[in-house]
This record gives sequence, C-alpha cells and structure tokens, in this order.
Amino acid sequence: MLMTGLVCFLITASPVDSPPPSSTAQVPITIGEKGVVLRDGKPYRAVGINYFSAFSRMLVKADDTSYEAGLDELVKRGIPFIRFMACPFWPKEYDLYKTDPAAYFRLMDVFVKAAEQRNIGLIPSLCWYDATVPDLMDEPRSAWGDPNSKTIAFMRQYVSEVVTRYMNSPALWAWELGNEYSLGADLPNAAQFRPWVVPNLGTRAERGPGDDLTHDMVVAACREFGNAVRQIDKVHPVTTGNSLPRNSAEHLRREHAWAQDSREELVQNLVDITPDPNNLISVHVYPQEHEKRFEQPDTSYLEILQLCMKASAQSGKGLFVGEFGAADDEKNGGPEKARREFTGLLAAIEEAGVPLSALWVFDLPFQESFVNVSPTNARSWQLDELEKANRRLKEKGYQ
Repeated sequence: MLMTGLVCFLITASPVDSPPPSSTAQVPITIGEKGVVLRDGKPYRAVGINYFSAFSRMLVKADDTSYEAGLDELVKRGIPFIRFMACPFWPKEYDLYKTDPAAYFRLMDVFVKAAEQRNIGLIPSLCWYDATVPDLMDEPRSAWGDPNSKTIAFMRQYVSEVVTRYMNSPALWAWELGNEYSLGADLPNAAQFRPWVVPNLGTRAERGPGDDLTHDMVVAACREFGNAVRQIDKVHPVTTGNSLPRNSAEHLRREHAWAQDSREELVQNLVDITPDPNNLISVHVYPQEHEKRFEQPDTSYLEILQLCMKASAQSGKGLFVGEFGAADDEKNGGPEKARREFTGLLAAIEEAGVPLSALWVFDLPFQESFVNVSPTNARSWQLDELEKANRRLKEKGYQ
C-alpha cells in the first residue's frame, strides 16, 4: 500500500508554487582556485553551528517556532551560519510531504524566511539519514549506488523541488546530501551496523546484505546528488556531508582490512569520496579521530586538518568541517577533558586555515546529557568561544 502510493506520487506530483529562479541572485559564498572559499570575491572563513532540528521540529508540531529564539541567540553571538536537517528523519515523517507538499513547503518557507530576516546562513542537509529514502521506496540501502533506482529518483525529485524553491534565498550558502554516508562503507562487520528496524516509523521490517554500503555506492550517491543540484543551481557550493574517513578507509575499500591508512591515502580518500560536481569536501572531526592513525598512537588535530586542507588544495574544492565538538559525559572523560578537546579542536581549525566549520550541536534536548549546547546550560561557554573565534577571524580580514 505504501509503495503504490509513493510510485503514484513520484509520477504525478507537480512542483509546488515557488518563486522563479533569478540569475541575478547574490550567492553568499563560492569556491575559488585551490579550494579557497570566497565571499564577495575575497577569502572567507567562519565558524558556525549545527542546529539539527531547527526545521524538522515543525514536522512534529507545525506551530513549533522555538527555533526563532535560537536563531536570535546565534545572531547575538555573531555566529553566521547553521547546518540543519532539511528533511524528515524517519520515513513516516514524510507523510505531509507526500499528501500535501504545499503545506510541507509552507513550513520550510517560514523557516527560511526567519533565517533571511536575521541574516543567518543556511547549509541544508537534504537526505540526512542514509536509510530513510531507501526505506521510503521499499528498497535496500544499496539502492543509493544505482542511478536507476527509485531511491535516486525520489532524491532527484526532492532535490529539484527544494533547490528550485530556495536557490535564490540570500540565506542559502550551500547544499548537502546527508550525514556521514561514508562511515558505513566497506565494513567487514557490516551486519552489526545495518540500519535500525522501526516499522512503526516506516522502516523496512528486515535488514540484510543489500543494506550494506561500499565506497563506490557512496560515491555514486554523492555524484547523483551533485548532478541533481547542478541541473538547477550552477553556483552554490555542493557538499556530501561525509565524515573524516576512518583510519582504515582505503584498506577497507581495497582489502576489507582494518590496517591503518597512510597520510597520502587519507588525502586520496577525501578526494575520491567527493566526486564532481561536489566542490566542498566535508569532514567531521571528534576526539576519537586523532587516535590510532598513521601507525601512531596519537595524531594532532592540526596535522589531520592540514591533510584535509591539502586534499582541498589538491582537488580545488573547499573544506567544510561540518561537525566538531567533544562529548562531556563520564563515558567520554567528563567535562574537563571535553573542554581540553574542544579548545584544541577549535585552535587547530583556526591554525590550519579551515574556511568553514560548525560545532555539534545547538538546542537539541535529545542530546542534553552529553553534548547539547544551549545559552542556559553548562556548555554555554562553547557559544562564547565560537563568538570569540569569529571575532578573531573578522579582525584578520576573513569576514
């Protein structure tokens, strides 16, 4: 029943009313030579924040505009942009989009307008969880690797509608596929990490080998996403949403072995996992990322980020540290360790010359116990640090 309705929707749905594209719209950021991020033709650097549920909370409760107070706080702090989930998380949450797309986009219109009014930049992630669209299409997750799959067809449709509608918004900074698809690729123990099974939320009832991803599948998904964006928007940066490659990513790709990659292999993997027309390399960096790399017990954040910048310059694509941060629960070493890790990460981001980065995560009560940052909790100091970092970048002429 679900599948029949979705096929009909894909065949018959017409675009919802949206403003016509304008060739004169100003694009906040572009990618220049050697991957330099530009604003108004000049090198630009900024530290933003992930506001994961800023839009999606309205899909749960349409009149939930609590994000407005959050955006106001970010403006006050001088935090210039957010990365957010611009789609539902679970298949069931697509019901409004399927049955009344005009109502769905009215909610997104209100959110985008709120960002425009506050001059907050937006990096929307359009297909956040890698299992959701395949589940919606009743296909295994590996359908991301098939350009002729219903999964790719749905992605193209959704991307077309969102990009056409918002490409001219002055708030729009870049487009992102989803969150960390690359981490699921080529795992020898993939059966232990297959997607969740929650049928009442619209997932498939069973998982199997068809849900396992490979590097080539992820590259195909990223390429198809980039092509879908570029069919409409020729200018805004496009990024994958991938994380920093695992310390064995290239060995897993070639041999399904956990042997540690070299520095050169890390750079090559970053270039390969960001296929054209994607032009903004995405990495996520957390404390565990500097442990056991390059056959050494510890690698500095600075060295890792310098290698990411090398991949950026080598490929001519920008660099976006789409997530960074440090959990402060006891399992992760407690608040003092988290402060040291956060401080070290932010310092390395600045010293390495990373153009765009975003802290994880703002105003997400679900993660209050270990990482959520709000103006009123014990992690509010992190907002102070982001404010100071952007002030330093501005004083150096990057904003």
